[in-house]
Amino acid sequence: MDLHLFWFATLGVLLAGYAILDGFDLGVGIMHLSVRDDSERRILMNSIGPLWDGNEVWLVTFGGALFAAFPRAYATAFSGFYLPFMFLLCALIFRAVSLEFRSKRPEPHWRAFWDGSFFLASAGATFLFGVAVGNSIAGLPIGATGEFEGGLADLLRPYPLLVGCLAVATFAMHGSIYLYLKTEGDLQSRIQRWMWRTFGLFLVVYLFTTMVTLVSIPAAVRNFERMPWAWGAVFLNVLAIANIPRAIFLQRPGYAFLSSAYTIASLTFLFGIALYPNLIVSSLDPAHNLTIYTAASSEKTLRLMRTIAFLGMPFVLAYTAIVYWVFRGKVQLGKFSY
Repeated sequence: MDLHLFWFATLGVLLAGYAILDGFDLGVGIMHLSVRDDSERRILMNSIGPLWDGNEVWLVTFGGALFAAFPRAYATAFSGFYLPFMFLLCALIFRAVSLEFRSKRPEPHWRAFWDGSFFLASAGATFLFGVAVGNSIAGLPIGATGEFEGGLADLLRPYPLLVGCLAVATFAMHGSIYLYLKTEGDLQSRIQRWMWRTFGLFLVVYLFTTMVTLVSIPAAVRNFERMPWAWGAVFLNVLAIANIPRAIFLQRPGYAFLSSAYTIASLTFLFGIALYPNLIVSSLDPAHNLTIYTAASSEKTLRLMRTIAFLGMPFVLAYTAIVYWVFRGKVQLGKFSY
């Protein structure tokens, strides 16, 4: 197999894994202020307490793989997204701090501050992820030297902001379905209403974003002419989205969660199809695009990294599976809860 294509596909798997796993706990943070009292907020935090830091391993692995396999693309991305990435890093740090600090003191104003921080950090990080994806599809002002030649305003165009809103709606839906699986009683009944509302919001934003993409960025579908088999992913994506309300109506939240996870995975796949063979698209001149061939490390490096990936990924998958198995079931507040 072409090593460049292998690492492009591997980055897609890592990104999809992160979006699915950290997506639901970011979604829990987005929904955090929707509950009624302190006890319910603690239940929401404890639903992701044993999992959130392990989920972020996928993001770290994605960044490391991008740096090692495609160093030029990594450098160019940071030259363009440096300030947004710093905001993203602060959001991820503040989110973790909010989880750890919130229950250290009983005063209402203390907990209210960290509740607000947890919500803002979760929503902000999700939105920034979406803005980065939107800019990657629309293209960045990249010059011949591979340097970003624009300003902050070039990153805050309408289309990337729209994709940022889609990311927030998607993770809110994903997190709501996850919370239904982890809660019970009156809280679970109210979360069922959240699932319907967040799905409706997701569907509206998804359809609007799709239409805007087809009209304003026709290059996003050019690869479907050369790879007609990719339409199968679109068909399966539509089926997965349609199955979410069906599963909710039939009170089969496990199937709804799997459908939501597949929806995120298929959107990641379609993002890869829209980019391929590019990693960074230049809006100034297509000749300045950084592809999986022009931005890659040496063949020897890619081959060595592939061996390391084959050795390391089973441990990551095993760790993830064990943690989710150990902490399966409904959330119960105890002495050592958040």
